[in-house]
Amino acid sequence: MANEATSSILSELYANIVQSALYTLNEQTVIRPVVRNYDMSGTPGLTAQVPIYPSLSAAAVADGTDLTNTAFNTTSKTITASEVGVMVELTDLAAESANEDVAAAIGRQIGAAMAEKVDTDLAALFSGFSNTVGSGAAEITVDDIFKAAAILRANNANQNGSYVAVIHPYQAYQLKKQLTNAGATMSHSLSDVGNSALKDGFLGRIANVDIFESNVVTGDSAGAYVGGVMTQDALGYMVKRNMRIETERNASKRSLEVVGTMAYGVSELFDQYGVGLIGDAQL
Repeated sequence: MANEATSSILSELYANIVQSALYTLNEQTVIRPVVRNYDMSGTPGLTAQVPIYPSLSAAAVADGTDLTNTAFNTTSKTITASEVGVMVELTDLAAESANEDVAAAIGRQIGAAMAEKVDTDLAALFSGFSNTVGSGAAEITVDDIFKAAAILRANNANQNGSYVAVIHPYQAYQLKKQLTNAGATMSHSLSDVGNSALKDGFLGRIANVDIFESNVVTGDSAGAYVGGVMTQDALGYMVKRNMRIETERNASKRSLEVVGTMAYGVSELFDQYGVGLIGDAQL
């Protein structure tokens, strides 16, 4: 029979779905790669306890004087994993009539859905930072980025490294508008960042802060977008089970159920290592 669904055909279909889903998940997550990642796959339990180390202070000491012991009491933050999932049902007729690789398309959509869910959960933590700059009644400015970076440095947040910012595209638009003189003229007085924003639409780095755009950045209770400027240690992402793709044949419905699931958790780790960036939700 020329049109039968053999094991080799189903195996190829499954492989295409998995490959596309995993690639899309890894490529489309913006926030997950810039926070602290913990891999708890294959270990018992659904929680991870992340140690929080205290800061130490050195003091002057006279010659021959014994040092006094300094207490080093650690605390911890708990990250609890839970499941998320998505299912797509591919009918035989749809698969047989499509002009493209339907399996790869389904894999891309599942991967994109998982990536958006992970980043959405992480972005929701921005509003929990104790330190904030900006206002819901005003557009964010380059000055807000400088303020956020100054707060992080004052808090000894990774002073020798760079920071990252994740902002909504509407917030990024206001920064680009300011950096490019509202795009009115190709002024030679623009900064390198301003020239890049005008030519490529890419913000790049301001005040040692690498700026990323993501539409999963959400608003606060007043309707303003709350982005974040932070170090890698501000937030934590713990994966308990990496994305898993399974298929099940539904013969009576002439379809194939494609199910994607994963288990993970997110949490704020070091509150002082992040700053909420609040801006007007309007263009």
